[in-house]
Amino acid sequence: MLPLNRNTAHSSVAGDCLLWDIGKKVQLVYTGNMKYIDEFRDPTLARSLLARIAARSTRPVRLMEFCGGHTHAIMRYGLRNLLPPTVELRSGPGCPVCVTANADLDHAIALARVPGLILTTFGDMVRVPGSTQTLQDTRASGADVRMVYSTLDALQIARDNSSRPVVFLGVGFETTAPTIAAALLQAQAEELENFSVLSLHKLTPPATRAILDEGEVAVDGIIGPGHVTTIIGADAWRFLPEDYAVPVAIAGFEPLDILRAVADLVDMIEDGRPAVANTYARSVTRQGNPAALGVLSSVFAVGAAEWRGLGAVPASGLRIRDDFASHDAACLFDIDPGPTREHKGCLCGDVLRGTVVPPECPLFDTACTPAQPIGPCMVSAEGACAAYYQFGQEFE
Repeated sequence: MLPLNRNTAHSSVAGDCLLWDIGKKVQLVYTGNMKYIDEFRDPTLARSLLARIAARSTRPVRLMEFCGGHTHAIMRYGLRNLLPPTVELRSGPGCPVCVTANADLDHAIALARVPGLILTTFGDMVRVPGSTQTLQDTRASGADVRMVYSTLDALQIARDNSSRPVVFLGVGFETTAPTIAAALLQAQAEELENFSVLSLHKLTPPATRAILDEGEVAVDGIIGPGHVTTIIGADAWRFLPEDYAVPVAIAGFEPLDILRAVADLVDMIEDGRPAVANTYARSVTRQGNPAALGVLSSVFAVGAAEWRGLGAVPASGLRIRDDFASHDAACLFDIDPGPTREHKGCLCGDVLRGTVVPPECPLFDTACTPAQPIGPCMVSAEGACAAYYQFGQEFE
């Protein structure tokens, strides 16, 4: 936790710096591109940003951080407690593991049971409960489920096991989807006929739109996901101020990154000028990464997707194009996962919509813990419940 205090302040802009008059002390806050991690965690600079926020914030606002990485950083550094009481931070559906629906998990578990098949996946997915069991349980009963660190590992497993089908479980947002697309291009180029992908990838802007359209939770501003926006570009979020009059600030993942985003959001809300603010300019551009977007569009087509907590969201998923049908596990294997069952009492879906915070779930820290998770929000390294469990009590 940063040892910070709240102060009132006034500012003036001087080149790449903000001049803050805090009491009788003048401080210079650098707002350009900082170089080292410790600069992004500097308590003096953080105090100045907190002072700026406190000075500008005159009415209650609720800001939603979309990315689970932001949630963990906010909890780790105690930022919720440091902000003025007028500013509330609420977690959203920014964990790709968490938003994977039980029906899709059941599909992956059924695939793992296919005789001779090797299912490869990132580590978090192994412990996420489906309707009746996890991939870890399936592996314990004899299925060949292997954790990998990248799609390169999955491709190598396919090369080493040419007589067996190898499926990669593709879960993620726009950040990881290009790497899976590149793996499919590589498999096609090498004629690796035994390699396929079960694509459960999702797109983030449509989910944000779905939350605002639903109107269950009032949101005054969005802290935009930094890594996703590095790929899709800041302009992808223009619909928020243009269609909903909701400002968005793209943020990195260090304390000062997040505080700068909050400060910009408070400024835009107070001034009544919703816009897209890019406070993560060292990584994010307006247009994003053309190479990654090109790979994505060559392999995937946009379609509807099922989200935990949100249901079916139009144009929010990535399906494998017909040109790559020979590498599409959804087409190659005719399986019946059986009926889908939701876990009684688990409010993970509500947490993902931002209608409740994790401690409001009756299972939180009782029946549901990281050692014995009931829902994926307690499993994933980006899950809001896991963040509250690990860091939340320290700051209550």
